[in-house]
Amino acid sequence: MPRYGWTGLAVILVAEVLLFGGAPLIGTWFTPVVWTGYILFADGWVFARRRRSLLTTGRHELPVLLPFSIASWLIFEGYNLLLKNWYYVNLPEPWPLRLLGYAWAFATILPALRETAELLDAHDAFAAWRVRPVALSSRAEAALLALGAGLLLTPILFPSPYLFGLVWVGVIFLCDPLNRWLGGPSLLGDLREGKVQTFWCWFAGGTICGVLWEFWNYWATAKWHYTVPITAEWKIFEMPVAGYLGFGPFAVECYVMYNLAVLLGRRALRWAGAGPERGAAR
Repeated sequence: MPRYGWTGLAVILVAEVLLFGGAPLIGTWFTPVVWTGYILFADGWVFARRRRSLLTTGRHELPVLLPFSIASWLIFEGYNLLLKNWYYVNLPEPWPLRLLGYAWAFATILPALRETAELLDAHDAFAAWRVRPVALSSRAEAALLALGAGLLLTPILFPSPYLFGLVWVGVIFLCDPLNRWLGGPSLLGDLREGKVQTFWCWFAGGTICGVLWEFWNYWATAKWHYTVPITAEWKIFEMPVAGYLGFGPFAVECYVMYNLAVLLGRRALRWAGAGPERGAAR
């Protein structure tokens, strides 16, 4: 375990002690602080297993990964303005501090999911799981894309707090066919080879992070509450039981969204680089 991994574990433990000790500052900033510690600890664990990790050999991705984590979560916040499944309380009053808290907390979402998925992969979780290879036709993949677009459009046209589940799966159907068509990592590409490890590592990683999100959120001062109407009377921490079914699909859709963003970004950079040459040729 590298030193920064142990530092991350220390951040988690100290934050817990200060929180239960009644320190008001850590109560307000507990979520981004503890998740920063988690990312450091999980990454150190991954590095100890594989001698490579996001924060060591992959840190060149951070200038893209962190802003994308914020931007992608803002999409779901936009849906929440219509569907009203959660709300925040006890946030810092000065707007600059509140915006900093939002940005810091949202920036930890995708890295935490990725570190957890990579940690499972580093321990060969689900490595032996295989399925019969399935190669969908282009028409079937186009139908999945259209289904995803329909699932994402329905809550906008007919807002209801019961429809957020459509958002958690719609992005997968919309983005993954595009990833395969663009030649990038995709679940459909894995399915053609009978591979399911990536899917299940991200799905299980999302569930693990979901439990930790709710566990750490429960005692924080600045936190979120849910108004999810399904199983609202049965809660584990702040989350109604049915809500835990969404964390796995949420992680998978973060995986496919990020892959698509990277693929499109690389194509845009290649196009921009080729632009002057095409202009000179004309």
